[in-house]
Amino acid sequence: MIPWQRKGEWLELRLPQPLESEYEIKRYLRLSDKYIGALIKTGGFSIKSVRVRLRLFPNEPLHYMSNWMPVEVLYEDDFCLVVHKPAGMKVHGEGGGPSKEPTLSDAVAAYYEASGQQCKVRHIHRLDEDTTGPVLYAKYEWPQLVLDEAMREKRIDRRYAAIVQGRLPSKAGTIDAPIGRDRHHASRRRVSPTGERAVTHYEVLEQWRDAALVALRLETGRTHQIRVHLSHLGAPIWGDALYGGKRELIGRQALHGERLLWDHPLTGEKLDIGCPWPADMTSLYEAVKKI
Repeated sequence: MIPWQRKGEWLELRLPQPLESEYEIKRYLRLSDKYIGALIKTGGFSIKSVRVRLRLFPNEPLHYMSNWMPVEVLYEDDFCLVVHKPAGMKVHGEGGGPSKEPTLSDAVAAYYEASGQQCKVRHIHRLDEDTTGPVLYAKYEWPQLVLDEAMREKRIDRRYAAIVQGRLPSKAGTIDAPIGRDRHHASRRRVSPTGERAVTHYEVLEQWRDAALVALRLETGRTHQIRVHLSHLGAPIWGDALYGGKRELIGRQALHGERLLWDHPLTGEKLDIGCPWPADMTSLYEAVKKI
């Protein structure tokens, strides 16, 4: 990767050789002609020999003021932010604006404001309200474009841990079963031949008499995908009453995002961010081993 540094709103690069035209910056950054054109049009692009400056970090005041609330930061740099989402909190409200109940986006907005960062809240993926784990945010438009493309191309790897009831059919396998809406229940999904393709990879890490600890990796990202797929195999997640799980020893589905892996949008560095288990998952783990 070529040398770079941030100077306020600007990213400065020192190229190995001068550009023949402004649009050749695509050799070094994943920028579209449209995005480069917009930078040039607004004066956000300058060239002096091998030094190139791009206004990739414009100040972006939030559209609404947020109430301060704590947020657990797992990773942060000039381009990305990863925070831990607790149970019982939605990633964002309806329409992306402020909601009656606090959301993770509200917490991130408050964090940006408290730390003097003027950037919009841009989540790259989501977690269910009662699933815990890391959520990735892009701070500015350019990293959002890169990371959204990475999500579409399945290059952002999400790893989960779940405590399930019963036994899965094998120690490891792939669940390739389409998921659609359940016409009998507004918020529930089900495996359906007319649904969207959904693929989940699993591995049983520990098996007990009436429960198992399972590692999971998503290939697609359908609503409730892991919950629906495990229930479909006859091993619903512990605590997941919506899909047949026992509502004992834990007040939610025992599903946690353990790791998030992706390539840094500028440097291409492989990032692997872990997220420790919350206390209720640890307590359930210790309890089911004794059953």
